Amino acid sequence: MSDDLIIGNRHFGSRFILGSGKFSLDMTRKVIEKGGVEIATLAVRRVNSGGQENVLDYMPEGVTLLPNTSGARNAEEALTIAQLARELGCGDMIKIEIVRDTRYLLPDNAETIKAVEMLTDDGFTALPYMMPDLTAARSMADAGAAAIMPLAAPIGSNRGLLTRDFIKMMVDEIDLPIIVDAGIGRPSQACEAMEMGCAAVMANTAIATASDVPAMAEAFKMAIEAGRKAYLAGPGRVLKDRGEASSPLTGFLGE
Repeated sequence: MSDDLIIGNRHFGSRFILGSGKFSLDMTRKVIEKGGVEIATLAVRRVNSGGQENVLDYMPEGVTLLPNTSGARNAEEALTIAQLARELGCGDMIKIEIVRDTRYLLPDNAETIKAVEMLTDDGFTALPYMMPDLTAARSMADAGAAAIMPLAAPIGSNRGLLTRDFIKMMVDEIDLPIIVDAGIGRPSQACEAMEMGCAAVMANTAIATASDVPAMAEAFKMAIEAGRKAYLAGPGRVLKDRGEASSPLTGFLGE
């Protein structure tokens, strides 16, 4: 049976989403190919039509672009950036990213909820990046979000699943793909997120800061696939107060 990632009306075989912001243009293609990536984000400011090198020229054929509204401080600015991305040929699937906090770079959930409604009304498939909060996630779903993208830890920190319990609440309660975005630092952490039932993982800094960038992209691909298979298989129960022999004990030597 197919186990596609479904976002809006689109189907994807890979559940590894690449954030392309920290790669050189030459490295972007290598990472996408080694990671089996089918969706790659990009900041609209990296797309140009004036004769300079354009990130779009380095995207392999068939990769779905997920432009983000990086730089937006409110819903109105996010809408303007999204419309510009569409005019530049990036399509209508958009990652809403509204950040006013300059130290921790935490997303503004209140403005993001407004942006989801505005962009959805304008024909966009909206994927909001957000602080993991179940109430806010419900509001974004009600506003028309196609998926929810909670952060695992501050963006670029590589600190892992600091918000694990709050993400799990959304996995259990929100009937949309929950895509972990920001803070994942190791393939093992990506695997854990997938084992919890997350629909996909987005990574950028963890790969861009590795010693062997293409090899780390491949490691993330394998970890995400393993975590998804484990989730579908149904992990075994956990015993907290006792042990249990692997083979039945029917007696002891000498009895």
